[in-house]
Amino acid sequence: MEKKAKKFIKRLKRSSGWFYFNIVVRVLQSLLLVGVSLLVLGGSLGLGIGMGYFAYLVGDTKAPTKTELQQDLGDITETSKVVYADNSTIATIRADLMRTTVPADKISDLVKTAVVATEDEYFYEHKGIVPKAVLRALISEVTGIGSSGGSTLTQQLVKQQILTDETTFKRKANEMLLAMEVEKNYSKDEIVALYLNVSPFGRNNLGQNIAGVQEAAKGIFGVNASELNLPQAAFIAGLPQSPIVYSPYTNTGELKENFDAGLQRKDFVLFSMYRNHDISKKEYDEAVAYDLVADFKPKETANQESHEFLYDAVMNDAYKIVAKKLAQEDKVSDEDFAKEDVYQNYLYRAQSKIANSGYTIHSTVDKNIYQAMQDAVTNYGYMLDSDSSVEVGNILMENTTGKILGFVGGRNYEQSQYNHAFSSKRQAGSAIKPVLVYAPAIDQGLMGSESRVSDYPANWKAGEDKGKKIVNATNSGSSTFQTIRESLIHSNNIPAYHIYQKTLDEMGSTSAVYDNYLKKMNYPNLPSWEYESAPLGVPEVTTLEQTNGFQTLANGGVYQEGYLIESITDSQGNKYYQHEANPVQVYSKATASIMNDMMRSVVEEGVTTNFLSNVNNISWNLGNADWVGKTGTTDEYVDSWLVVSTPSITLSSWAGRDDSQPTDSNAGQRTAQYMAYLANAIYQVNPDVIGVDKEFKLDKSVKEYKVSDFTGAKPGGRMTVNNTTFNIPSNTTTSYWTKGGPAKVSFRFGIGGTDSNYVDYWKSAIPKAQTNTRRR
Repeated sequence: MEKKAKKFIKRLKRSSGWFYFNIVVRVLQSLLLVGVSLLVLGGSLGLGIGMGYFAYLVGDTKAPTKTELQQDLGDITETSKVVYADNSTIATIRADLMRTTVPADKISDLVKTAVVATEDEYFYEHKGIVPKAVLRALISEVTGIGSSGGSTLTQQLVKQQILTDETTFKRKANEMLLAMEVEKNYSKDEIVALYLNVSPFGRNNLGQNIAGVQEAAKGIFGVNASELNLPQAAFIAGLPQSPIVYSPYTNTGELKENFDAGLQRKDFVLFSMYRNHDISKKEYDEAVAYDLVADFKPKETANQESHEFLYDAVMNDAYKIVAKKLAQEDKVSDEDFAKEDVYQNYLYRAQSKIANSGYTIHSTVDKNIYQAMQDAVTNYGYMLDSDSSVEVGNILMENTTGKILGFVGGRNYEQSQYNHAFSSKRQAGSAIKPVLVYAPAIDQGLMGSESRVSDYPANWKAGEDKGKKIVNATNSGSSTFQTIRESLIHSNNIPAYHIYQKTLDEMGSTSAVYDNYLKKMNYPNLPSWEYESAPLGVPEVTTLEQTNGFQTLANGGVYQEGYLIESITDSQGNKYYQHEANPVQVYSKATASIMNDMMRSVVEEGVTTNFLSNVNNISWNLGNADWVGKTGTTDEYVDSWLVVSTPSITLSSWAGRDDSQPTDSNAGQRTAQYMAYLANAIYQVNPDVIGVDKEFKLDKSVKEYKVSDFTGAKPGGRMTVNNTTFNIPSNTTTSYWTKGGPAKVSFRFGIGGTDSNYVDYWKSAIPKAQTNTRRR
């Protein structure tokens, strides 16, 4: 080969091509020299500029001492608290994040090796940073090409324990500087141990959030961190990247149905160890084949630390608020946030942030009112019982703001932590009629307060009950046309059915009614309102939702979402969150005022509730408040509702058995008696909150008409029925309308009913003399 090359060069020299060949070689040599020179000069210049920029970014950062580093790296929590509206303390916030710190020699070398192989393969070579990784991350940040990466295990530790989550060059530069300082002051083994002691590891078999390798080992496999085998160590080492997703447990401690994500992550960790020559091929194969699922501990029940209903309710709302804010900070769309895995991940982060960030959660709850309500349920809750113990949920809401001033979650927190004020969903019963049936029909101008509606026997037209009778609480129909006011006072189902059907005919669909009214008040989603029996209260609602509907009517038709948290501030008093009012005009002012006028009749007439008489017997002054309200009872008296309002507040009550078994026909009266004592307990500690000196008034936009007391239509005129002509009874009454007005009298003057029903009703208007003459 060498001889052939020499012969080729000799032939080339003899030819003219040698001349051109020399030129090409010299040009290439020159270009190469120029390129190298430029690279050296450019590199030096770039390095100088880079070093100068780095120095600028960290110029105001003082290198911490080892003592300061120890404090920062070991600073895991800062106590947060929950306070009443007057800023007195409700409780310090328990850190639901379970953590047990262990020294480096109590952590299995397998876990340390697994973490290093997965998170930082150059860990034992670098001094806190990997320059080429930093350069790669910088290029990625500038160009948007490739994966940013670049953080060593030491940098991750610094970021987690000392710095914020902001993504700026300044923070990254400080992260690098501090990482190098950590490397100067700690051994590699100490750094790995610190990382493993502070990192989150998902959940344990109690459903608790856990951090630190010891809690992970004990809570997942039931062994100490020093006793983990290879596949267990690999599984735990993979958790910090996405602890909730990879965790084998749900937030209740149940084993997930699918472990694929966590097991695949474990296999990746094992491959990283094998790739780094930390384990042999045999060890790798055996670990991958190992039945790790068999090692997962079964669900257990944690010992509950009692903080009562108030703490739980406020914290649940706080978690949701902070989770939403964290998602917004990450620019997560509402659609993605609604996904269960995304939501749960942010909820997990929120729990950790609240517990460890020194926050003060300012609730809307009045300390004295809340305690009075707890005393009332303790002293008078027995009044609700029939032949067995009955549970209860109550809420006191300020009408103009939606502030929840107090509530009752249940009879005894130690016996049941289920919150019947906020969590329990029960059939709404007739208490739904004001917001679903009467107010929309009045708002649409379909009827006035004294219009007439059929209470003749009627049948269901669709569904499983098609052809069956619609029944009232006490009968199958009174065989008359009632005024709208009367039908509400008696809480009859047949009139409510007819009114709702007329509203559907006018508005076109159930969805139109839902979108225009219930949706604006955050009632449950549409499907539950599409049943024909919806106006009778079959859909399930919470006590909070029921309260908010009546608050809307009591507040001039303006919905103010009920809320428990006024603000969240950090340890320096800075606002992290502030409640912002979002008033929604659901019903017109005229509609709301007419509804309050009719619901005043419900309370004063006492047909379905003796609440007012009970209140008057306890406190005459409290009885002078302008009380309005509505009752509700479901089949077999399973659920008993009573919601009452004054111009200032709305006070609600649901009562029933947790097992949804029947009670008896006196359930409503027992609820009224209990509610009277509850209202008085509130009044005694804060007389002003009830607003006894305020009065519901008809809005100036309400239209008043004189109508026939017999038909609810315009008065006067004559009617012919079955060939008998007679004068319509001349008595009149005042009917309140929002728009439109009463029509001229006609044969079918009312809402609902058949022709035969109208004939029967008109007969009662025919003078006896005429009837006797006709018979002869």
